[in-house]
Amino acid sequence: MSRLSAHGLAVDLPAGWEGAIREGEASPTLRARAAGLGRTVHTPPVLHLTTAALPAVRGDFGSGAVDLLGSEDVFVAILEYGPDSVGTPLFDTGPMPRRLSPADFTPNGLQRAIPGQAGAQVFCTEGGRALCLYAVLGDHRRASRLSARASEILKAVEVTAR
Repeated sequence: MSRLSAHGLAVDLPAGWEGAIREGEASPTLRARAAGLGRTVHTPPVLHLTTAALPAVRGDFGSGAVDLLGSEDVFVAILEYGPDSVGTPLFDTGPMPRRLSPADFTPNGLQRAIPGQAGAQVFCTEGGRALCLYAVLGDHRRASRLSARASEILKAVEVTAR
């Protein structure tokens, strides 16, 4: 078992899981505009976890990674939003869930539709941090088994206060 830890996020990866924690992305155009206004772009961290291969190049919500999911695979992203989001109605739903049920996943829950897959998205606040949990199942027909795998890894995720 290996441990990932950075930016106040941590997880002990069980066998068969890959993961990475990195700062979120901001386009060069956005950074240049912000610099021109004397501001800094906030790029909060992103945690990616998957039972498939984790490509080096991928989007915050897993573009590039979800394309590699097989029918028995799961992808989980935990994205932090800026401090201005804490306390807003979207994120004021309680702590991040550590259990997802099969009913939480739908083909319409995906950021980008991929035939056969199903997704779930939850906005929440934990440790004073506004978070989005986004999970994808490689095959919606296996939602019972795969949602249990997603829940297994979510129970191992630690979020510390900033």
